[in-house]
Amino acid sequence: MLSEMKAKRIKHKVKSYSMITLAAVAYAAGISLFLDPNNLAPGGVTGIAILVNRLIGIPTGTLILLLNVPLLLLGIWKFGWKFICSTFYAIFIVSVATDVLAPIGALTKEPILAAAAGGALSAAALGFVFRAGATTGGMDIVIKVLRLKYPHMKTSSLFLITDVCIASCSGLVFGNVDVVLYALVAVFVMSYVMDLVLYGKDEANLLYIISDRPEDISQRILGEIDVGVTFLQGRGAYSSQNKKVIMCVTKKQQAPGIEVIVKEEDPRAFMIITSASEIYGEGYKNIFADKI
Repeated sequence: MLSEMKAKRIKHKVKSYSMITLAAVAYAAGISLFLDPNNLAPGGVTGIAILVNRLIGIPTGTLILLLNVPLLLLGIWKFGWKFICSTFYAIFIVSVATDVLAPIGALTKEPILAAAAGGALSAAALGFVFRAGATTGGMDIVIKVLRLKYPHMKTSSLFLITDVCIASCSGLVFGNVDVVLYALVAVFVMSYVMDLVLYGKDEANLLYIISDRPEDISQRILGEIDVGVTFLQGRGAYSSQNKKVIMCVTKKQQAPGIEVIVKEEDPRAFMIITSASEIYGEGYKNIFADKI
């Protein structure tokens, strides 16, 4: 039994570090092949490393490693050695891969394409590093610390705030407003893509339906759309009549089907459709899972 548990732990470790390795190399590729050679500093320690590289000439990958040392000490203090081991590994791979890939040069010299491709690739890779239980160091550690104090804020939102500040500083180094604007494009692309990787597109519609035929409507929603339905007890303030209010949460693409059912069953029904940004429960997020 113990050997089986040990084998599972080893398998999990191998899987985790394999994901970290691939994601770290992909992150480095986004920097070395798109952002760095086009003078785009997308924020974070990577953005700072790109700016410092232009000032003193030390390779960007090496700077990423050096700038992370004080932040790693912060991570050890807040999260312990176990967290830092995987994070240091990710930082090391990013640092080495960034310098190894740098001689290849830019895959595109079109700034807007470089911002979009580099931002998307780096953000997707960073998201998978987070999901593997590590970070690529730098602002990732700062963000994790901030989320301890502000758990209601999304990771991508905190990254966006810090990255905009750093990207804006690139104008002072390069003396060019264009590079700031292109860097901000990369920042916003990274924020959007990271949201997709970390949280998924789980936005849904929340519907409230007030009808004289709640049973017929609910049965059709259950049978045809395969969406759960809850009855709420309501009472009209004007009529003083008690009514069943149908409440259901559904994927956005399924909402039109429910609208059709309501129109067919009761054209006089009163229906409210609003957005639900986060949903926990069967078919959505696990309420017991920790937020990243």
